[in-house]
Amino acid sequence: MTDSPSRGLLLRLAGPLQSWGTHSKYARRDTARFPTRSGVVGMLAAGLGRARQAPVDDLTQLSMTVRVDRPGVVVSDFHTVGGGRPADETVVTVDGKHRAEGKGTLVSKRQYLADAAFTLALTSDDQALLNACAAALRDPHWLLFLGRRSCPPEGPILLGCVEDPLHHLIQLPLAAKKPHSGPQPIDFYGDRPLGALPINSDALDKDDGDHHSGEVTDEPMSFTPLARQYRPRPLYRRAVHLPDAPYAGFGTSYLKTLQSYIDTHFATADRSTR
Repeated sequence: MTDSPSRGLLLRLAGPLQSWGTHSKYARRDTARFPTRSGVVGMLAAGLGRARQAPVDDLTQLSMTVRVDRPGVVVSDFHTVGGGRPADETVVTVDGKHRAEGKGTLVSKRQYLADAAFTLALTSDDQALLNACAAALRDPHWLLFLGRRSCPPEGPILLGCVEDPLHHLIQLPLAAKKPHSGPQPIDFYGDRPLGALPINSDALDKDDGDHHSGEVTDEPMSFTPLARQYRPRPLYRRAVHLPDAPYAGFGTSYLKTLQSYIDTHFATADRSTR
């Protein structure tokens, strides 16, 4: 296995609701249990101010590793669109026509992750790309959201641009309370084998993370409206039992612990939570 890039961005994705679709079509919108590559690449493209038809080949070169701080719970929302409108104002169909009178109401079911929190490492050997993405997350061209426009983040997304991002991904405070039964295995998801995670010998792994656990179709090829394209990529998962997991709780307790870690371990130029 090749060595992971030595520099990368650390992101915090948390909010009341998130939604990371993988099989969404028309009136049914699902969510994965973790941030998808397409969702994160789309967020970066928005921050950079790229039009939907602009290429994203450079952004898809970033490798993504996700740490699940809080898995959240899946909730479903029930929508109706176009009800009670005149025939010429009902929802437009795929062939450009209006729905027939009496059939103008479109029912939509949408899934969200409620109260979830994730810490991400985006790694690359391209320093210029990392710098551009960091600047876009600090001062985005368009608003950033967690998968859908209805899901704003609860605070700054970028934690910093750092050396050895996977080390910090293990050590950064967890946005969760310590379980009453003691530390539980923490899930990591990646687009590369996760054997490179710098886990010490006291950590009890359920697996080594070097064999993919399936595929997910979230590798974006184009965000062009009406012509979006995605391709499958391998999904790697590793559940790690960290005896000294840095649980920091919620709210101000977590934020103070997080800021203390950043002040202690990150270079001044890379701090971005102030």
